Amino acid sequence: MNVNIQTVHFDADQKLIGYIREKLQKLKNFNDRIIEVKVFLKLDNVVHAIKDKIAEIRVHIPKQNFFVKSTSKSFEGSFDEAFDSMVAQIKKNKEKKVA
Repeated sequence: MNVNIQTVHFDADQKLIGYIREKLQKLKNFNDRIIEVKVFLKLDNVVHAIKDKIAEIRVHIPKQNFFVKSTSKSFEGSFDEAFDSMVAQIKKNKEKKVA
């Protein structure tokens, strides 16, 4: 599984990158055919004093692509929300194929 983490308009610290990589390894438990995972971390361009943090996850499985996007006040929160949605999508897709 190839993991690519990109940050847009800022540099993420190693703690955040490590956290994301650790969580992404759990995706293998739900589908062992995952080829590539791309994570995009962005700051919302709204002119508020506290900018929202956006996390996007793209997962490529042979013949299928999944995409989720989440926004919150922290990157960890956004990523956790997006990760949970991704797990739900992958599980639902796997159940369809079994049934």
